[in-house]
Amino acid sequence: MYDEEAAIRRILTERGDTWAVVGLSGNSARPAYRVAQVLQRYGKRIVPVHPKAETVHGEQGYASLADIPFDVDVVDVFVNSSLAGAVADEAVAKGAKAVWFQLGVVDEDACDRTRAAGLDMVMDHCPAIEIPRLT
Repeated sequence: MYDEEAAIRRILTERGDTWAVVGLSGNSARPAYRVAQVLQRYGKRIVPVHPKAETVHGEQGYASLADIPFDVDVVDVFVNSSLAGAVADEAVAKGAKAVWFQLGVVDEDACDRTRAAGLDMVMDHCPAIEIPRLT
């Protein structure tokens, strides 16, 4: 059995500090915008991933994970569940150490594939809720 609580702790404390935030744009009304701020406050480097490739919170954006010219540790997914599996597969191909599906983002098959590839995987949780619990 996979211990999701242990995975949450590993991702937030051991898996690295560069987080690609898929779905992050300059729209301050969206949850991704606020969650990215919290991640930065806790020392994480955020990398916006959105088709517009906007700079958000002072960080250069990219249109896709494949466009990021450096390694990312965690891929935080703010897209519809029907699109999330493809993002998880891209995260595996990118060499990420973990994938985090946000609240409301659920794809059991993608979760199984990602874990089978050796990555930590969390689904239907929010790091902005979880990270303050660890400090």
